[in-house]
Amino acid sequence: MSHDDGGGFIACVSCGGLAAGPCARCRKPVCGDCCVLTSGGAAQWAVCLACDKSEGRSLRRAWLTVFGWLLTPLLALFTAYALLYWLFGD
Repeated sequence: MSHDDGGGFIACVSCGGLAAGPCARCRKPVCGDCCVLTSGGAAQWAVCLACDKSEGRSLRRAWLTVFGWLLTPLLALFTAYALLYWLFGD
């Protein structure tokens, strides 16, 4: 299964078969038999069995990380604004 560009098939990390795509968490290639589908997201993603066993198939932790990245700078700006308002007043 190769083509002119020199690529071949990508093997699944669990069984060595033909991989269907990467795991949504660890990005390792997995086949359809060695993955489960996620829950709690806008779309369903494949998660390898090792990640499912250790962290589960929910993407709640990933969404909390995204919201943390969004809210941390806003909180820092609000704190800076409040400090400057307190120092220099009205």
